[in-house]
Amino acid sequence: MEMENIIKLIQTVSESSLTSFKYTEGDSSLSLEINRNVVYSQAPEISVTPVINGTKTETDKADSNKLTITSPMVGTFYAAKSEGSDPYITVGDVIKKGQIIGIVEAMKLMNEIESAYDGIVEAILVKNKDMIEYGQALVTIRPL
Repeated sequence: MEMENIIKLIQTVSESSLTSFKYTEGDSSLSLEINRNVVYSQAPEISVTPVINGTKTETDKADSNKLTITSPMVGTFYAAKSEGSDPYITVGDVIKKGQIIGIVEAMKLMNEIESAYDGIVEAILVKNKDMIEYGQALVTIRPL
């Protein structure tokens, strides 16, 4: 199956009410499973400044000094390189632009997520192995 057809198939399944789908053609097979009952929670004391395409937007003057790193894709978030490894970042860490803050697994590909800013980690808004959405806030940062 060509990559273009695979992408169309994934989009079709994602937009439908299906929770799983399997396709086999010759020696190749594709299996998709979607958890549609994922609930995201956030601690009430954390305030998030929305970010659109890596640019800061103001929602409130009190939050205007915070930056947010968002997910560029849908997938599973991993806070560390491997199961027993230390997390890439923790609250209070000073991070630099380009530093890896986590990994998002999408279609069995591991995608490193880099910080677009220099700053101090204020809050990590997702947990290891959370399912995340495109544009979902992952980390808030106080600029240096």
